[in-house]
Amino acid sequence: MAVYDIEEQENIDALKAWWKQYGKLAVAAVIAFVVGIAGVQGWRWHKQQQEIDAAQVFAQFEEAARLGDKAKVAAQVALLEKDHARTAFAPRAAMVAAKLAVDAGDLATAERELRWAVEHTRDIDAPLRALANLHLAAVLLDQKKYDDALKAVSAPPTEAFAALYADARGDVLVAQGRMDDAKTAYQAALDKLPKASPWRNVVEVKRDALGGR
Repeated sequence: MAVYDIEEQENIDALKAWWKQYGKLAVAAVIAFVVGIAGVQGWRWHKQQQEIDAAQVFAQFEEAARLGDKAKVAAQVALLEKDHARTAFAPRAAMVAAKLAVDAGDLATAERELRWAVEHTRDIDAPLRALANLHLAAVLLDQKKYDDALKAVSAPPTEAFAALYADARGDVLVAQGRMDDAKTAYQAALDKLPKASPWRNVVEVKRDALGGR
């Protein structure tokens, strides 16, 4: 049997008293911590697995698109949008599906897919959302949905897209017959475009055709 001196016995008694008062709370805190760590690790594993699964579906989607298998393209993009909407692959697939729909003359499907891409693109993929909005504006313009088209490119998400958005607004405004506003939009695009950009010539032609300087 262990023999303790008076000081050691006092420490043991104090520990017993503390444990009696706070022991259950301490155990609960440890359990909560462990469960929290396990939960975070489990979520990371789940998210990683979702990305892996989505990548596999996206690979099948790309192959179907390459082969022109419209039925499989539709099935795979629907699967990505339904089961993998929070991954980076789903909005990319929606944009590819929209391009295929435009090529087939199906503007309604293209609009639906592009709207889905805009709504579901993650914030960390903001440039992809910006690009989806540009394509959406073009599809809406072709459908004569001018107000919706202008809304799609009303505000560029970053300075990098300012010129492209202004140019797109100019195209819509021309279609609406708002020539002065269109010239202003084209000039705004030119003001944002680098001097060496090959796109400047295109925008200048469009502006000058409206009587611009």
